Amino acid sequence: MEKPNTRAASPDIVLYISEGIPQWQEGELRRINLSQWRVPDLVGEVGDTTLATDLDEKKQIYADLSIPEYWVIDVKGKRVLAFRLQADGKYQQCASSVTLAGLSISLLEQTLERLSEGTNISAAGWFAQAIASLSATG
Repeated sequence: MEKPNTRAASPDIVLYISEGIPQWQEGELRRINLSQWRVPDLVGEVGDTTLATDLDEKKQIYADLSIPEYWVIDVKGKRVLAFRLQADGKYQQCASSVTLAGLSISLLEQTLERLSEGTNISAAGWFAQAIASLSATG
């Protein structure tokens, strides 16, 4: 993901919602040129040894690129730090996702905890069931 002559980054997670999703032609490099395509709705970094960088330098890069929502997944700490870009161009930590219709960040953290206790499949199943019950009650 790059904005030529400005900044570039390679997030671990890139999420587009709705229209304006980058499309590539065969043989093209898989880069998102932000002068050609709109910014993603959400980007994320999975932090283990890079946590300090993800919360400092990368956070600033994504703010400079005007990414509306930024997540840092702290693997060791089993937590998700979610940030929403404010009008002043700075991120503020948030407890739920705006991009993913109010998804509680604590639900993601509970899923990380389940990953450490069981298998990926069991954690994914639990998460899917939790999302389904939210949809049914909301």
